[in-house]
Amino acid sequence: MAEVLHSGVTDALGAQITSGELTPGSALTLDGIQQRFGISRTVAREAMRSLEHLGLVTSRRRVGLVVRPAQDWAVFDPQVIRWRLAGPHRVTQLRSLTELRAAVEPVAAASAAWNADGDQADRLVTLAARLRALGEAGDSAEFLAVDIEFHRLILCASGNEMFGALTDVVAEVLAGRTRHGLMPHHPREEALSAHEAVAAAIRARDPEAAEAAMGRITREIRSALGELG
Repeated sequence: MAEVLHSGVTDALGAQITSGELTPGSALTLDGIQQRFGISRTVAREAMRSLEHLGLVTSRRRVGLVVRPAQDWAVFDPQVIRWRLAGPHRVTQLRSLTELRAAVEPVAAASAAWNADGDQADRLVTLAARLRALGEAGDSAEFLAVDIEFHRLILCASGNEMFGALTDVVAEVLAGRTRHGLMPHHPREEALSAHEAVAAAIRARDPEAAEAAMGRITREIRSALGELG
């Protein structure tokens, strides 16, 4: 029960901070949190420790817990990404995350063309074909699950542990687009064909083609976000 309360308080305050409702420099106290949420001091303290761990607040003597500016946040943490995507600046957050993907995923795809083993390469081809079938059928939920697996596999198959560490970030971005209605019901043809091209290039051990095809995917996403303003 305490864990559920702690999680709920952390979510509520994290969302307020990342949305800008609680601005940098705002002060929070354990007493105030206890009263607001009707919780024990222990639960309030655990929630604050979670937010401190994520860089959202910092403790100051005689002041309490002070909200920190966005540049101090653990911006790659999936929970922080989730809060930001749920807030009013969702498109801005998606745009910055897509720029990160554009910088990383084409290079990861090129590396995967060198480093993926046969089973991984075959799996990517299978996943790309599945994405086309699901996309054309308009099955958004299953499409998301397969798309996450596809991009996770490429990051891991790259052989670069730095890229592999971004799998949860990319998964949260993909989930966020779907969760907040920013994915078309039927994915664009150019996106489906680009996924197939990435998989084929990795299986063919063609890093240049893999990088170019993944670049088409990230450009298509940036174009779609541009249409949102």
